[in-house]
Amino acid sequence: MTLLTPQAGDIPLPVPGALSVPYWEGCAAGELRFQRCSDCGGATHTPAVLCAHCTSTDLVWEVSSGRGEVYSWTTIWRPATPAFEVPYVPLIVEMEEGWHMLADLVGCEHDAVHVGLAVEVEFFAHPGGITLPYFHPRR
Repeated sequence: MTLLTPQAGDIPLPVPGALSVPYWEGCAAGELRFQRCSDCGGATHTPAVLCAHCTSTDLVWEVSSGRGEVYSWTTIWRPATPAFEVPYVPLIVEMEEGWHMLADLVGCEHDAVHVGLAVEVEFFAHPGGITLPYFHPRR
């Protein structure tokens, strides 16, 4: 078996927009950032203008611990584009701060993942010029 590794090929890459620049700057600095509502305390990952919990516009950026547990996952054997190396394992991670994030698993075999697996973030600078977050099992 082979350990899962970050995708390094000509994969589609995110294009930071006005709302997501602080998130991507955080990734480049080795920080996993998310937004928290100053009014209700709700946490959200996808950069937003309004709080998903109470619709307040008072959102502030915080730095995550980068730790969480696998909430759900799948193994991809037939990718949407041949640029992706298979297998790869997209995860939904429930973060310690109470929000969810989608990212790929690295640093273990594809069949080692399970719901509840403790993971932490790891960043990789893609040759395409953006730093991407991945998760590996906590050591």
